[in-house]
Amino acid sequence: MESLAGAAVLTLGLVAIGGYLLGSIPFGLLSARIAGIDIRTVGSGNIGATNVLRTGRKDLAALALIGDSGKGALAVLLAGLLTHWTPLAMALAAGAAFTGHLFPVWLKFKGGKGVATFFGTMLAIAWPVGLLAGVTWLLVAFLFRISSLAGLAAVALAPFFALATEQPYPVVVLAVFMAVLVFFRHRENIARLLKGQEPRIGGKKDPPPADGPSDAQA
Repeated sequence: MESLAGAAVLTLGLVAIGGYLLGSIPFGLLSARIAGIDIRTVGSGNIGATNVLRTGRKDLAALALIGDSGKGALAVLLAGLLTHWTPLAMALAAGAAFTGHLFPVWLKFKGGKGVATFFGTMLAIAWPVGLLAGVTWLLVAFLFRISSLAGLAAVALAPFFALATEQPYPVVVLAVFMAVLVFFRHRENIARLLKGQEPRIGGKKDPPPADGPSDAQA
């Protein structure tokens, strides 16, 4: 019995470490380097897809978006295969990959803001929640034309979507965990939203306010 418990703990540890390392892969940084650009010197300096888009290369931004969302989904799927689709292990892998994206060891723990990785992990671990969060993003973006507001609304409602669709407890905890970290990483965006200074989707790019550049999504 003790050996089984030890093996389970070891497996969860490997899932967590593997998920974190996978999530730490900076796809935004790597995709921009295809064009010889260090994304950390562009716009806000963030490594997310939105900042990659500021280079004028939509193809590289799309590559970053796919990579950042895909790594979260891959972490969940690998954990599922390794543990016979155990919700706890899959949620642990998802949370670790998400944390790796926000705080990558390779970049001195300075990573993205998590929205793309949130969607990737959630669609993989609980697709109804990911789908409802995606619809929320689209609706809020359509109504208000503010990308950061759409992302914040989507992650804020995700725990309620998880409860409403009767997801396993680890998935509910995961949704809360990711929502808290997304709000933490978007604190400057929230400050601009409260001041009415957050740029709108497709709007004219005004000079950044004194409290720092904008980076709505990552």
